[in-house]
Amino acid sequence: MRTSEVFRQTNETQIEIKLNLDGTGKHEISTGVGFLDHMLTHLAVHGLFDLTVKAQGDLHIDVHHTVEDVALALGQAFDKALGDHKGIVRMGDSFVPMDETLAHVAIDLSGRPYAVVQVEWHTPYVGNIPVTLFPHFFESFAVQARCNLHARVLYGRDDHHQAEALFKAWARALDVCTQFDPRRGGMIPSTKGNL
Repeated sequence: MRTSEVFRQTNETQIEIKLNLDGTGKHEISTGVGFLDHMLTHLAVHGLFDLTVKAQGDLHIDVHHTVEDVALALGQAFDKALGDHKGIVRMGDSFVPMDETLAHVAIDLSGRPYAVVQVEWHTPYVGNIPVTLFPHFFESFAVQARCNLHARVLYGRDDHHQAEALFKAWARALDVCTQFDPRRGGMIPSTKGNL
């Protein structure tokens, strides 16, 4: 079973995450940030991950710490569930359309954290999340998941559609690269011999 549990507690947030990489999309998401719950539901459903996320944060200040710390804990959960990365596909990408929007996410579970996020936003907020937090979310995830993540919206007008297409593409790309490649025979997918 490729599962993990992560508990993260600071003076700003308390987060519990349970993850099964080989799930069916079952989910229980409660962060106190409605739009984040909506996006993480897409992660579970479209990535076919069983996912529980429970977070309490200092929302009386703003949503920043909760969004950031959930991303950090999620990254940890994926890295922990992947273990030594033996036999996985490792690299994957996905294009996702949503009405007038087209998003693309490419991921390499390389052990080397790096993120590039390219989106042109049209409004300051989507739901109750400042659009400046979406790149930070993916950057934070990439650091803890130890992955190379490139996310972009090729075009779009509606910021809700842009964010949703981006998270769906992220989910689908993660599903691809976390799967087992039967031809690898349990070998680590790297010329270096480890990740």
